[in-house]
Amino acid sequence: MSRNFELLQRVELEREAEPVREVGRQQEQVSPASQTVEQIDWKPPLNGNSMALETDAVVQDEISKLVQRLFLLPNGCRAVTFAGVEEGNGCTWLTARAADLLASQIAGTVCVVDGNFRAPDLHNCWHVENGPGLTDAMTEAGSIGKYCRPLDRENLWLLSVGSVAPNGRSWMGSEILRSRMAELRATFDFVLIDAPAVSQGGDAIVWGHLADGAVLVLGANDTQRETAHWDATELASANVRVLGAVLNKRTFPIPDSLYSKL
Repeated sequence: MSRNFELLQRVELEREAEPVREVGRQQEQVSPASQTVEQIDWKPPLNGNSMALETDAVVQDEISKLVQRLFLLPNGCRAVTFAGVEEGNGCTWLTARAADLLASQIAGTVCVVDGNFRAPDLHNCWHVENGPGLTDAMTEAGSIGKYCRPLDRENLWLLSVGSVAPNGRSWMGSEILRSRMAELRATFDFVLIDAPAVSQGGDAIVWGHLADGAVLVLGANDTQRETAHWDATELASANVRVLGAVLNKRTFPIPDSLYSKL
């Protein structure tokens, strides 16, 4: 069992506030408003490309349960921001895979948004170019749909950062960004946002406010409990609804006999 996983569980049990509960392989129905830790058994693809959308059956099942809890239960969310505790936790890969699975399970439309102006990478999940996209939409006229790219699924769309990416952060918190986000929500049934890591500044907080809440992505072998605790507290203090956390990149499973004792 990962040492970081164990420490995360302990610190959450010690907190006086509402705890983050381990749910992993449990089959209980969990309200999207509650805070949960979802486990994703993740293994790097053989080709070394961590952005590849291919997953094995176990990983797909875990992400499918995450999608169910966030979006498809009664009173589920329509817009969710995904943000890593720190860079390199697999947040972009997870956002892309969740969007793809959500689109496969519904008849409605799904748009996945690259909100990482610092290091845009979401477009690489589908091996397409970055642009035109969000930054173009904030400098040009036209409906938001004009800047969204259709993907392999007929109900799945990508809004990449766009061609003006280096200047994108100047629009964080601006009225034009809020307006474009409102337009996205009116155009698509569901919106998933890939935000920069919380440790990289206030962008994740801005995106959390523009969505129905935020999901923290933790690296099983990287994230320290103090960092995760701090980031969750920072989001909550900024009035961002913390929907839960995902324990990502866990490269070996926890046996059921041990998991039941966590």
